[in-house]
Amino acid sequence: MLDINDIARQVLQNCTISDANNAGMYSICGLALRLRDLYKWEHGLPPWEERDSTEVLEWIESKENQWEKCIDGEFANIAINGKSYDPFDTAGINAVLEPQNFFYGAGYGRSLKPTFFLAAVKEKSKINGTTVYRLSRELARDLLTIPALSQEDQVILRQDSAKFYLWDNIFYIKKSSRPALSFALQSCGIKDHQPRALRHRLADILAAQQETYIYHEIGELRDTVFNRELWREIIAAFPFSPVEFLARAVKDLLADTNEHGTLQQIVRQRNTAALAFYVAFLDGLPKEFFPHLPASFQQFVRKQDWRIIEQAVSDGFRTAAQNAALIMDIYQDGFEKKDLKWAAEQIQKRLLGKYMKKK
Repeated sequence: MLDINDIARQVLQNCTISDANNAGMYSICGLALRLRDLYKWEHGLPPWEERDSTEVLEWIESKENQWEKCIDGEFANIAINGKSYDPFDTAGINAVLEPQNFFYGAGYGRSLKPTFFLAAVKEKSKINGTTVYRLSRELARDLLTIPALSQEDQVILRQDSAKFYLWDNIFYIKKSSRPALSFALQSCGIKDHQPRALRHRLADILAAQQETYIYHEIGELRDTVFNRELWREIIAAFPFSPVEFLARAVKDLLADTNEHGTLQQIVRQRNTAALAFYVAFLDGLPKEFFPHLPASFQQFVRKQDWRIIEQAVSDGFRTAAQNAALIMDIYQDGFEKKDLKWAAEQIQKRLLGKYMKKK
């Protein structure tokens, strides 16, 4: 029999080591938001519940003291039933855990931050030939709050994290995105858009968003435009830099606009709510690279003509493919010249410059 609590304890220790050594990669606001989510998870609170600030600050101080003891620490192997596993041996660990309906995740997130989690499996299914795990209660996690990911060509939906991720997106949405959010909520039959009312409908909103998260990962796995191995090489060469953020934004748009991804699925299903949520939450570099979608959505709201969205998605895919080709070509030229600094400068100049001129 598995001692799942002992396994969770081991995973949590590696989570703490990762957070201790990588907390500095976040901005002050970004770290505060992630600590807020982690605090609520540790205390079993729903995303909307806030505790007294003094209590939270004391917890943060305790967490920072814990981190100080772990800085420069090495990740420990995971011991299960007398056998030791490398913490990144997800296949080996899950071969033991899955029969007991648990799932272990490990890998590298944004800026190559090591990330780990352990959760119960709610459901395992196949979507278009891709294995999809829907996870429920998380027994261990780190600072990274993401709704879904891919691991060994499988898609993992982290429903616990997705609730926090979705609530944060709604709660901190920009003023310019509120009309699209209101339209999305109306499409879900939600008339009262105040936070107090929305917290009772968060499960319904998450149900509407789950396919968006899943098909993004499927689209990323099936993307053949931005070579996956080369993309990983670029990310590894320029971690925590504008080049990494540019490469990730382009890869994300390719995932969402290719024939297997989120937006194509939304169009096929004529899913108005999912489309509106997508537009509402489109932000940062992806929005800069895909400006015609919000504009097309405004036309769609007036005309209810899905051909408008189909054209926008097609245009978005073509633009993302051109940007991917540009990044790959410049990187490979820099690699051959043994001058990756030049490559980074050229990628930023050619890609960011193109969009800054449009403003």
